[in-house]
Amino acid sequence: MEHLKVILLQKVGRLGNVGEIVSVKLGFARNHLFPKKIALRTTKESIKYFEDQKEQIEAANAASRADAMAVAEKMKDFSISIVRQASDKGHLYGSVSCRDLAVAMKGAGFSVTPGQIDLQAPIKSLGVYNVSVTLHPEVSIMVKLSVAKSEEEAGLQIQEALEKIIEV
Repeated sequence: MEHLKVILLQKVGRLGNVGEIVSVKLGFARNHLFPKKIALRTTKESIKYFEDQKEQIEAANAASRADAMAVAEKMKDFSISIVRQASDKGHLYGSVSCRDLAVAMKGAGFSVTPGQIDLQAPIKSLGVYNVSVTLHPEVSIMVKLSVAKSEEEAGLQIQEALEKIIEV
């Protein structure tokens, strides 16, 4: 496996912080880090560029973190419901994916991409779920998701989930 040393331009979870030189697989750098402008190849020119731009890069990172914190504050008590057809046993005909959640959140006024939603596997049954949304590498929030057969049922599910939280 070929590895490449890169300078991180923003914090990357479980990899490193701004300005750190880390070793990553070539494909990860080429397909993810470089296109999203998250990292630079470690060359004399890029190290010099980073040192010259370090304050601006850190300021931009702090500004984006502040924006993410503001959105997280707005989403603090946010819950979302998705209506799907399901069997009598509660199994969905299909599933709810990150893309479905992103579209629903966009409809509620939040600009979230499917890549920001941490869903371990597609949801395939009715119920209430806690879903993690990463707004910034340093800011994430939990959102309540209700998957139900109707809007009324979704409202009841969210209400029951909130009552359980209050009882505990």
